[in-house]
Amino acid sequence: MKLCEQSRPKRIETSPRWHNGRFRDVMEREEPQGWSILREWLVGKNGHRVPTTPLPVIRRSAKDFAAPPTSGLRVTWLGHSSSLIEIDGHRALLDPVFGPRASPLSCAGPKRFHEPPLCVDELPPLDVVAISHDHYDHLDRPTIVELARTDVPFVVPLGVGAHLARWGIAAERVTELDWWESHRVGSIELVATPARHFSRRSLTMSDRDRTLWSGWALLGPEHRVYFSGDTAMFPGFAEIGERLGPFDVALIEAGAYDPLWRDVHIGPEQAVVACELVRSDLLVPVHWGTFDLAMHPWTEPVERVLAAAEHVGLRVVTPRPGASLEPEVPWIVDRWWPELPWRRAHAHPVVSSGLEPALRERIRALSILPSNTAARPR
Repeated sequence: MKLCEQSRPKRIETSPRWHNGRFRDVMEREEPQGWSILREWLVGKNGHRVPTTPLPVIRRSAKDFAAPPTSGLRVTWLGHSSSLIEIDGHRALLDPVFGPRASPLSCAGPKRFHEPPLCVDELPPLDVVAISHDHYDHLDRPTIVELARTDVPFVVPLGVGAHLARWGIAAERVTELDWWESHRVGSIELVATPARHFSRRSLTMSDRDRTLWSGWALLGPEHRVYFSGDTAMFPGFAEIGERLGPFDVALIEAGAYDPLWRDVHIGPEQAVVACELVRSDLLVPVHWGTFDLAMHPWTEPVERVLAAAEHVGLRVVTPRPGASLEPEVPWIVDRWWPELPWRRAHAHPVVSSGLEPALRERIRALSILPSNTAARPR
């Protein structure tokens, strides 16, 4: 949907990121040609892109969250990038997508692998909903329309509020932020962090980069959580860690990658490096296991994350959809997905462009799997 030029808030046009009618990315993007993407989609498909058996989803309801986490911090992964964060007495819902498809159409487009573990009617009381950008797998109209019936406030990147307004969210419930700007909800500060991505919601290119995209840092009196949103690799992860870290846990995109998309999606090995750069000792890989959005096998992202993390000694938690974790509580890797063939990183590398040599080599080093890994690459 194209945003009305006359209704664009003046603060968008005064943003340092706004240039010639669009938001600029944090780094230059190498844009693949449309025919290259189409050819890869038609002839480069791999098997095992969708599950063939039901996934072990843990169904949740509001009563499951009646008692606060003993540690003060609890993360519940709801599939893809949707997560419920309980932090220092507050609840934040990230990128809620509970609809049946990540698509502008109700009858076509990527369909969910599993039912939502937690629906809007079953949510516990929320303090805030944070949206990273306006792509359909992160901003879901059916879910927002349901949330409109509540009184929960929203924090979104610049321009995204116009979508919410059309769907019934009152303007006073929406706070739009530029990168590095923050908004306080009780004792929690939410900071919009830079990301290397893009925005577009229409089926044409008319609204590309007309709204901003971001990650989020949730900063409480005792705990800190980082959520990457969608992003490619960029050196700014280190600045995020220096300014806002260290973090108790980082939820970083790990799926829906391809070498053709290396400047908008980060991929498994770069997700591990990003986690180290933002100064988190714990990684929860997200953006996988719910929708078929790329050409790789559906279990490949988590297998490659685990292999790369083992190589550098990074702690990874792999909750099944609906599972909750507390970073301070020991966790044994739960291999809830089936063993399927997948590709080693060196056979299908994802290394973003424009990186300085040291960072690029750090990423390339993770293309070698540990010899003692339990995974079975293809």
